[in-house]
Amino acid sequence: MFSFARHTVYPPGQGLPAAERAGALMAVMLAVCMASLDTAIANTALPTIARDLNASDAGSIWVISGYQLAMVAGLLPAAALGEILGHRRVYMAGLALFTLASLACGLAPTLPALVAARIAQGLGAAGVMSVNAALLRFIFPASVLGRGMGLNAMVVGLSFAAGPTAASAILMLGSWHWLFLVNVPLGLLAGALGLRGLPETTRAPHGFDRLAALLCAAALGLLVLGANEAAHHAPWQRLLLEWGGAAIALWLLMRRQAGHPAPILAVDLLRRPLFALSAATAVCAFAAQGLAFVSLPFLLQAVLGYTQVHTGFLITPWPVVVAFMAPIAGRMSDRYPAGMLGGIGLALLALGMISLALLPAAPSAWEIGWRMALCGAGFGFFQSPNLRAIMTSAPASRAGGASGMIGTVRLLGQASGAALVAACFQLSTANGAVLALWLGALCAALASIASFMRLRFGAAPACQRQEPCARRA
Repeated sequence: MFSFARHTVYPPGQGLPAAERAGALMAVMLAVCMASLDTAIANTALPTIARDLNASDAGSIWVISGYQLAMVAGLLPAAALGEILGHRRVYMAGLALFTLASLACGLAPTLPALVAARIAQGLGAAGVMSVNAALLRFIFPASVLGRGMGLNAMVVGLSFAAGPTAASAILMLGSWHWLFLVNVPLGLLAGALGLRGLPETTRAPHGFDRLAALLCAAALGLLVLGANEAAHHAPWQRLLLEWGGAAIALWLLMRRQAGHPAPILAVDLLRRPLFALSAATAVCAFAAQGLAFVSLPFLLQAVLGYTQVHTGFLITPWPVVVAFMAPIAGRMSDRYPAGMLGGIGLALLALGMISLALLPAAPSAWEIGWRMALCGAGFGFFQSPNLRAIMTSAPASRAGGASGMIGTVRLLGQASGAALVAACFQLSTANGAVLALWLGALCAALASIASFMRLRFGAAPACQRQEPCARRA
């Protein structure tokens, strides 16, 4: 039985006591794991889903796209709500919606019902992913915040790596419905842990601008939709309509929120050089990763002749090494500047992608594997310090906006990478995959330069200025 009658207030930057930190961290990490897994866990089962629901293969793609679009559209509005209502409340609401929508997905009798449930699931995931980094800032003391960010990056990396394997294991034991139903007990466990252990956070005095939230969702949703459709060679007229709509929505959003103390699209934070460079670094880095992950299956299967199963195993060293390096880099970011750590890591990523582009005509599994591991080591060495830099370069009152930007720049970078791969294949069908890897190496190199530029502005402000947080005891 939990008591909600009293509140414990902690000084700024102190975080939760060590004895209470584990439960709160488990609540956040479990939800982040589920939201990350569901980004791609249904990919393996799409043909089966289409057959069981009497749907076309093209229509079944919306099982994936609906989730991704709902998440990217909902991230920044949910982050803004977190600052107004409290990050804990938005997390709990997002987790509840995600869990209920997972149940609806598992019970869906038709493709439209499944897509609608996946859109609701994506909105729930947006609620979780928009505030998870902000909650970590209140869970961990300032002196060890990098450890929390490292654990967050590790969970995302492991979830990404385990997605295809987890889907295959579930499909061996049951139908595709269990890909979604498995979230229900896990969501209930995360909710119980969250009710008991997550801290209450201070709330902003301003109200929620619903029209601005709709404009923000439209701008980002149309932007990512256009990037996805470009990757699938959609007609240019449709792309022009989608990207034009995104530009108009963004212009209207900027006009409406000009002078707002906490705009939904965090332009106030982007005026801070350290925050802006950290965000730009993330966009370029995730674009490089997107270029690699979309192009590598084409290179390994169409050019080098590996099977689909072999391709999955050959790519696995990348996310696995990311998960291994992330907590190490997170601990180091508590002592060393993020600009230096991120710059080194992204330089390694660039070298790794160059080595993949220069693969011999008949490479062995070892020759491919160590190159993948080098890319993973570089990306993992960048990710945790960059998360810490983004969060600590924003004031505590804007932790929600900073947390929402983390998810937004990641998704924008990945979508940009996928669109650039499509452009590479349009330039050269035979060499498109290799061209994409060279372009990814260039993006990683630019990200490395942007990261090193952060050293001019010194270390990110420490969390000593973080506002007090209250925990339900």
